[in-house]
Amino acid sequence: MVFAVVRTSGRQEKVEVGSIITVNRVSGDDKGKLELPAVLLVDGDKVTTDPAKLAKVKVTAEVLNDLRGPKIIIQKYKNKTGYKKRQGHRQDLTRIKVTGIK
Repeated sequence: MVFAVVRTSGRQEKVEVGSIITVNRVSGDDKGKLELPAVLLVDGDKVTTDPAKLAKVKVTAEVLNDLRGPKIIIQKYKNKTGYKKRQGHRQDLTRIKVTGIK
């Protein structure tokens, strides 16, 4: 069993070949291909954490689609002053599929 922990959009995700993950908006090349930096690689019983060896590891992925996350409501209120403020936010996301770990 081969899996890797990759860094993407300020977070770390555990991925295998064929896994589909949702990350903050990233853009691939013109064909939708993407390369992610590995933080940890597990190949059977062998665990690799050395940065020099991990620099040679290639985790490739393809962009499936862009989407937006759920709406989050930000609301501020101060008692007895009549101050109310309401704001919404939807995060831009990308769904990617891991195609290879080499």
